[in-house]
Amino acid sequence: MRRRNFLLLSGGGLAAAGLAACGGSGGGGGEGGGSEVEVFTWWAQGSEKAGLDALVAQFEKDYPDLTFVNGSVAGGAGSAAKDMLQSRLQAGDPPDTFQAHAGLELADYVDAGQLEDVSDLYEEYGLTEAFPSDLVELLTLDDMIYSVPSNIHRSNVVWTNTAVLEAAGIDPTAVPADVEAFIADVEKAAASGVAGLSIGTTWTQVNLLEAVLMADLGSEAYNGLWTGGTDWSGGEVTTALEHFEALIALTNTDRDGLDWTDATQMQIDGSAAYSVMGDWAVASFQQAEMTDGEDYGYFPLSGGEPIFGFLADSFTLPVGAPNPDGAKAWLDTISSQEGQVAFSLAKGSIPARTDVDTAEFPAYQQTAIESYAQDAISPSLAHGAATPVAWLNDISDATSKFTTGASDVSGYQEELATIAESHASA
Repeated sequence: MRRRNFLLLSGGGLAAAGLAACGGSGGGGGEGGGSEVEVFTWWAQGSEKAGLDALVAQFEKDYPDLTFVNGSVAGGAGSAAKDMLQSRLQAGDPPDTFQAHAGLELADYVDAGQLEDVSDLYEEYGLTEAFPSDLVELLTLDDMIYSVPSNIHRSNVVWTNTAVLEAAGIDPTAVPADVEAFIADVEKAAASGVAGLSIGTTWTQVNLLEAVLMADLGSEAYNGLWTGGTDWSGGEVTTALEHFEALIALTNTDRDGLDWTDATQMQIDGSAAYSVMGDWAVASFQQAEMTDGEDYGYFPLSGGEPIFGFLADSFTLPVGAPNPDGAKAWLDTISSQEGQVAFSLAKGSIPARTDVDTAEFPAYQQTAIESYAQDAISPSLAHGAATPVAWLNDISDATSKFTTGASDVSGYQEELATIAESHASA
């Protein structure tokens, strides 16, 4: 996989400026493939489900002769879904299309011969011109493309409950200058009697880990963790892991039994001050009828350099899909102007297309659009952009051991370095 090419991309190359919307998808489709289209995702709750519902509504408009079959499996970041999907693919029982994160997460499926090349759809649907050129490059492997992105998300966002911060004597408009300053604010919030930082099960902890690494190391050194350019045993990594340890100590003790929606609900309910979560969380605050800037706030976790933690939801065409024509119809809808706008408005993301009108997007998405266009871009670890699945799984296991007290910072860092070395040589 062209790992280094993506990790060297800059925010300037991944521009996301919106232009006036025109045209749309549509048509019949599905001839010879049956009328049912099974779409396999992990969007089973919260804003993720709202986003999926928006896509389904558009799909039913575009292709009224096709029937959407919901193959969603609950579990944030898709851990349970990915396990079930791999079992189905190995058994020769693929869905018609499945959700995956754009980036190196797809490498395992490609290497196993489980995905069809969809490059021809980029030409047929006009996607080569609609998506930023560097995004298309990211999705290209040996001159082939294996997925179609439905949106762009940001992973390294701190979310705040304004009233909880004010009650703790923290200025909700003040953005911490670095991770140490953020930890000090979380400690102050925790001292007021709430959870300083709400968090959930292992994947949300890895999301926090990547945000801390981005902020402490900066984009170049963080990206180097995945290319071999940064030593996992180095002092900067040690500092970041110590910061991660300090933050974990300020989280809710029931974290391993919760998903991201539960952790976000703690903030909505006023029992937690902060969370670090991808920007799909904004839809949960909106659905709770909280007001941006009054009831909740947000800022990227930073060490000084503006960084956009990048991930993108995408969909594939599996080898042996029962209804490939139906799958292509779904790919048409999710990549269309109408589909991308409807999905991102519901889910808190921004469109991958550059030719849509983003004027109706609310305040948070406007900040994401601006940041995506100009900040340094770093690939998300927790969400499949930085590493293949096997590497992420090993880091997740090591992180779970660390956050449950089975290892200390020294042992954790040593294990992460060993994992990196094993995958670099694989």
